This record gives sequence, structure tokens and C-alpha cells, in this order.
Amino acid sequence: MPKMKTNSGAKKRFALTGTGKIKRKHAFKSHILTKKTTKQKRNLTHTALVHKTDMNNVKAMLCLR
Repeated sequence: MPKMKTNSGAKKRFALTGTGKIKRKHAFKSHILTKKTTKQKRNLTHTALVHKTDMNNVKAMLCLR
């Protein structure tokens, strides 16, 4: 049986933590930043965790299941 291929886009966007959770970056931080407030841009800088309802989809893309 052939090997499962990891989704290359997901590989670049998600990272696994030591406890098995998946880290992600916030959206809306790449362009059109002049109309966003400094506070909004600062809060989008921090990483977040993938929600538990999306966890199975992301794990499937990363071949972690």
C-alpha cells in the first residue's frame, strides 16, 4: 500500500505542540494593514490553537491520525 501524502499547505501553516495540540497563526495580518488599528494588528501577531471541532480535519491533512 502506498504511503499517505501530507498536505503541503497544512505542513507550512500548522505546528504540533508538546502536548499534542495544534498551533496556528491568525488570518488578516498579511496585507491592507493601514486601515487596521495598532491594537488589532498586535493581537493578530500571537499564535492560537486550532479549535477542537477542526482538529480531526487538520490531523488528517498532516497525516497524524
